[in-house]
Amino acid sequence: MRTYLIDDLNDKDYKTVLAAFDELGLRGSIDGIYYLPLPEDLLQGEQKAHLGECGPYFMALEAVESPDQNSLRMELLVRARNKIRCSCVSYADSAQRRHMIEYLDQFIEELEVSV
Repeated sequence: MRTYLIDDLNDKDYKTVLAAFDELGLRGSIDGIYYLPLPEDLLQGEQKAHLGECGPYFMALEAVESPDQNSLRMELLVRARNKIRCSCVSYADSAQRRHMIEYLDQFIEELEVSV
C-alpha cells in the first residue's frame, strides 16, 4: 500500500490533530480511522461517472498511537464511501496525491503542530 506518513508526533500534538478531525466529523467507523474527503473537482473520469452510485470519495487516514512513536498514515488510495470494490477505487493520480498531501500538511500547520 502506498502511504504518506507523518511520524514522531508527541502525545499532545497527536491528540490535538485527532480532536480537530473529530470536530470536523471525519471519524470513520473503525477506531483510529478518519476519512479525508477528496474534492469533486479532482475526481478522475470514472470516479465522476460513478459518483452517484459509489461516492463520495475519500482517502483513509490511520492514527497510530504508540508508546514510542505516534503517527498518521494516509493511504494514497482513493476509496468510495458506498462501495468497497469497484474499478473507480484506485490509487490517487498526481493531482489528487499532491492536493491531499498539501491538505494534510496545511491542516497540521494551522494547528501549530510541529513535525
